[in-house]
Amino acid sequence: MINTKIYKAVYGLAEQLMEADRKGNKGEFDSLYAQLQAICTENESTDKDHPEQWETLADFTEDLEEALKGYEKALAKAEKINSKDHLSSIAFSMAKLHVDLGQTDAAIKKLEEAKVSANKIEDKELKAEIDELLEGLLGS
Repeated sequence: MINTKIYKAVYGLAEQLMEADRKGNKGEFDSLYAQLQAICTENESTDKDHPEQWETLADFTEDLEEALKGYEKALAKAEKINSKDHLSSIAFSMAKLHVDLGQTDAAIKKLEEAKVSANKIEDKELKAEIDELLEGLLGS
């Protein structure tokens, strides 16, 4: 379970990052991103380390290759605590990046992983999105 104080800080920053992005305020976005990155780095390898903060950081990483590295880190942390919800959402996010990068095979692999993890979660919307993207890539 993610620490409540960290959860609130991460989600507060996520909301502010979305707003800065919406307004096109690059300076504010970069400052907020640095704060989020600091939270992740500060908590890494402590009992407060959690895939949620790393997934959120990757969500706002503008360089797609760097975002994939962030999701890999989040995925490893989700595997460590066996969080099916995080495993599903992180693999799905990674698959979408692979699609954006033209890496269809890698996207399919991540979607298949997401689908396996999603069997154990209640988020029907995420399950449907995984299935829809996978079917689209497989052409069925």
